[in-house]
Amino acid sequence: MNDSLLIKNASWVATMDDRGRELKDCDIYIEGPEIKRIGKNLKVHARETINAAGCLVLPGLINTHHHLYQTLTRNLPAVQDAKLFDWLVYLYDIWKRVDEEAIYTSAQVGLGELLLTGCTTSSDHLYLFPSKGSAYFVDAEIEAAKEIGIRFTATRGSMSRGRSKGGLPPDSVVQKEDFILRDCERLVNRYHDRSKFSMTNVAMAPCSPFSVTTELLKLTAEMAKKWDVRMHTHLAETADEDDYCKKVHKMRPLEYMESVGWLDGRSWFAHCVFINEKEAEKMGKTRTGVAHCPCSNLRLGSGIAPVRMFLDKNVPVAMAVDGSASNDSCNILAETRQAMLVSRVKAGVASMPARDALKLATRGGAEVLGRTDIGSLEPGKAADLAVFDLNKIDYAGSISDPVASILFCGPSQRTKYTVVNGKIAVKNGRLTKVDEFRLTEKANKIAAKLMRKK
Repeated sequence: MNDSLLIKNASWVATMDDRGRELKDCDIYIEGPEIKRIGKNLKVHARETINAAGCLVLPGLINTHHHLYQTLTRNLPAVQDAKLFDWLVYLYDIWKRVDEEAIYTSAQVGLGELLLTGCTTSSDHLYLFPSKGSAYFVDAEIEAAKEIGIRFTATRGSMSRGRSKGGLPPDSVVQKEDFILRDCERLVNRYHDRSKFSMTNVAMAPCSPFSVTTELLKLTAEMAKKWDVRMHTHLAETADEDDYCKKVHKMRPLEYMESVGWLDGRSWFAHCVFINEKEAEKMGKTRTGVAHCPCSNLRLGSGIAPVRMFLDKNVPVAMAVDGSASNDSCNILAETRQAMLVSRVKAGVASMPARDALKLATRGGAEVLGRTDIGSLEPGKAADLAVFDLNKIDYAGSISDPVASILFCGPSQRTKYTVVNGKIAVKNGRLTKVDEFRLTEKANKIAAKLMRKK
């Protein structure tokens, strides 16, 4: 009975299992990090019980692309209406001043927001390493995730092509290829846990085709295969990037990534707005995944990713909130709702039912991150789940389909409970491991300090 938890009297449970089962009035029994039983009126004794009457229980949602440090530079007036390249050039001159305290604090802010909206697993793409004081930035993020209680995939990003070599970032935040690879190896050896229910994974993540060298991309593919880890980067996000790759590399973005060894089944790309049908077929055959970031793509005017086409071509697709300076929110539930809506504009009203969108945020995320132990509610899977109280005015009149209501009616609300690896990370709509008021106050002070130097 030690470290056991019972979710009692859940009015609705969307399991997201292979059969797509949706259960009514049932219990979920958890021991340690694992779901042991799901059924009605379970005769078990648990150390702690959550009464989920009137609630919808979902598998924990999964976020597959983020830049957590950007929570400190949200909503900046100077770039509210900027396109991606202009936006980046302006912000790099602010971001180059972040330090380890800023990285740790911003990570807790972003991960806290995610937990409060039902996310139990997040990745982060940290590619910004100023020349001084950045040696343990990724370590700081991993510690922040551990402290707040979320499952975490740290993707060690990098930039090796600065402005002096035709790239966008300042030279002060780029690094040499050999240094980047040594640090990737250090992080993989220290933190990458391959065991079932692991709380920390590491992936390799050069920033983008326009901020790293071809040599770094090739070396990353070689080392990822050697170390058996996944790879991640931005790809085909804007028309400008498409033009850049054609001009500099004489190839479209996906063709370029294939030429450097990245279509080997261990990669996932953020955005993929400018991917055509032939390219999607290749991605489906190679199991190359997509982190879909609809809010960011709309915010920057980049376009709408062809997600229905991806799914029809068997491309693994997952949800992602992207950086908080291009989304201004870390609300994974709102992001999933946006995915449902923008697909209907892109490919027709029937192209994205609510349940398909929720599948992107659960099963899709698990596949893209290369995990088989999360993404659904089943005995033997990780005890990661989100409990939403539907007994609120937001949902009045919607109970004819409570599962769909979570997207159609109320994506902005907090969970009542978020459980990660069998431990309660959100209780009654509040984070259990950190003081939200103090964290917000600290983040605002750091953000103000960064802006004063602009």
